[in-house]
Amino acid sequence: MGAFHAYDIRGIWGKDWNLEDAYKVGYFIPELLKTDKVLVGRDCRLSGKEIHDALIKGITDAGADVDDIGYSSTPLVYFGTANYGYKASVQITASHNPPEYNGMKVSRENALPVGLDTGLGQIKQWIDEGRPTPPAAKKGAVKEIDIKPDYIAFLKKFKGDYSNLKIAFDLSNGMATLFAKEIYKGENATYLFDDMDGSFPNHEPNPLVPKNVEPLKKLVEKTGADIGVIYDGDADRVMFVDDKARFVAPDLVIALMARYFCDERGEKNPRVLQEIRSSLAVAEELRAKYNADVHTWRVGRAFAAPKLREIDGLWGGELAGHYYFKDFFYSDSGMLSSIIVLRIVSALKKQGIKLSEEMDRLTGYENSGEINYKVEDKKGAMDAVKAYFESKETPTKVMDFDGYRLEFPGWWFNIRPSNTEPYLRFICEATSQELLKEKIAQADAIIVGQFGGKR
Repeated sequence: MGAFHAYDIRGIWGKDWNLEDAYKVGYFIPELLKTDKVLVGRDCRLSGKEIHDALIKGITDAGADVDDIGYSSTPLVYFGTANYGYKASVQITASHNPPEYNGMKVSRENALPVGLDTGLGQIKQWIDEGRPTPPAAKKGAVKEIDIKPDYIAFLKKFKGDYSNLKIAFDLSNGMATLFAKEIYKGENATYLFDDMDGSFPNHEPNPLVPKNVEPLKKLVEKTGADIGVIYDGDADRVMFVDDKARFVAPDLVIALMARYFCDERGEKNPRVLQEIRSSLAVAEELRAKYNADVHTWRVGRAFAAPKLREIDGLWGGELAGHYYFKDFFYSDSGMLSSIIVLRIVSALKKQGIKLSEEMDRLTGYENSGEINYKVEDKKGAMDAVKAYFESKETPTKVMDFDGYRLEFPGWWFNIRPSNTEPYLRFICEATSQELLKEKIAQADAIIVGQFGGKR
């Protein structure tokens, strides 16, 4: 079974994993997480129902009960897990991947993620070993429940006054369709792709791919919107387009959120989590204006959510558009993130400041964005890039907990293997476009020229 990854289970359905695997994951979860009840939800992917049925059969054959919430966003499962005290939950989803993919995100008590190092590896080992799965003498029961009203009520507690805003939404035919129109009822909002469709007929549900954001950009231009909002397939991620129809760098939103937590709520000296690919501008803004204690950590929910809890951080975020909140059980929610950002944009507009102007102020560096290479020897290429740049000048800071991040006067880079896709990822930031191009070309010469990598 090749679908086990650092953060979750995910792969092409019928190729990387199958119904027998889904059943066994369900069977082993109660033992792994020491529970007799599991919360289960699923996104709208076409393969979701058969995976759902196999997973639940595995759980109940192991003797545990299932509370089934049916169609669900991933944050809804997090909410249910933590809010009602479940010790185990599963969301069936492949998040932002193409429609032929599916997977599972497993959580334990307090909605803490179960990754490869914290339990999924054990399940994989049991499956690989062919460990028997005899049905329990007393099978578990399945109960259908609806927790959506409680989640919507929770989200609405954070909602601001958006009456001065024009908002454009792209729901990506995904799980944001369950909540967006209820949350934003009565607002001056326009919607794209607002029907749930697991074939994702309009674009893949991945807002990090530029072509997938083009329809939203056009809608912002057409309607004169103050902001565009786009969710991924399972609605745990969200990204934004400004009033000039430009994509907003997701890491800079970490800094932007201080306008809500610090300026509006009055939080002092906050602890904030960023990840290893974050722009220098994020920490510079947070430290200079808010005396924030900014922590840098690994990419991915399996690492970010426990880390935010460990440091008792107020909020945090990732380049991929995940934003984590102490107020949300240290977990991520695309819907809560958009509610907060819209509050900020509304407050800015009342001060005569457009989102585009605020983002221009925050953007202090030239950034490459993440460049993906398909390369066989990822570790060799990473080490070669690191060695090359270290031979040219002495770094002012070195981080090696998620690939490598090396900082130098005037520029930095991060190179890391993807935990969910077959890529080596490189990102670079510099004080000038000329310096940025030079460093990208030097890295490219090593990854492509020496190691045969392909962009």
